[in-house]
Amino acid sequence: MGWYFSRQTRDQLIRELIEPQEGENARSEVIAHALRGNVLWSVARITAKQAGFMKLAAGDSINVIRCDLLQGSGGEWGHKPLDESMHPYYYSCPLRYLDMAPVQSPEWREGVLAHHARRRMPASVA
Repeated sequence: MGWYFSRQTRDQLIRELIEPQEGENARSEVIAHALRGNVLWSVARITAKQAGFMKLAAGDSINVIRCDLLQGSGGEWGHKPLDESMHPYYYSCPLRYLDMAPVQSPEWREGVLAHHARRRMPASVA
């Protein structure tokens, strides 16, 4: 997927990304979100409106971890939408989100755990 830009502030873009979304096949509701620099992490509950969407029965839901990269340019803000299944090469996802959604990429989750383990290590003494 590419980048999507619009004439809005960073805060407006973030609000838009965490608002409930209603589509023809599904509805999406963000149940948790966190900003880490210019990476917006969220857990979205996707509810299928039609059988077969994301392999769900109509009315069934699944939680997914999303990663929206944010970038400003020329008075506009844009985002690049990613999710766990794409193995985004960003690992600052809050640890508690891993318990909120089924595993889509074990390798990515290992990277998240390693990232947080490194952050907990004391700085080396020079």
